[in-house]
Amino acid sequence: MKFLITTVVAYIVYLLLTIGSGTVALWSSAELIIGAVLAVVVGALLRNRFLGKDLRMVNPRRWFTFLVYLFPFFFAMAKANIDVAYRVITGRINPAIVKIDPKLKNDMSVTILANSITLTPGTLTVDVDEKTNELYVHWINVKPEVLKHMPRDYHPICQSFPDWARRIAD
Repeated sequence: MKFLITTVVAYIVYLLLTIGSGTVALWSSAELIIGAVLAVVVGALLRNRFLGKDLRMVNPRRWFTFLVYLFPFFFAMAKANIDVAYRVITGRINPAIVKIDPKLKNDMSVTILANSITLTPGTLTVDVDEKTNELYVHWINVKPEVLKHMPRDYHPICQSFPDWARRIAD
């Protein structure tokens, strides 16, 4: 069951990423075959990682929550782009690596958070403590008063990303 679900999702993602590459319903026949082969390989390799042990990621509510999460994520990403552009032009940066403790319970939610932080300009997830799920994040502009409250207050770095990761995967 896990293999089949993972394979189907991988194939759908592949098709979405290669749309318009051919003539057979927007894909070439070679593209459809290559996508199917790659989806089977991904399904075989990642069946236990993608869905977890209890198939919790099959729940449509989690997928809907993930799609809703994209709106605040893209908004935060747009704000961060403007902030980084400002810092590049003015040279006002104060980089540092800070530790945050988002209190996430499983690997999937930590991965969602780490990727969200890394995709947001001005921040980069450098390391994850596997025992405590604390993240070490390189931040382009750390204010000294914010450092006093780390790792408890992660909002200056990643706003509500941990809350969304918790809703999606915990």
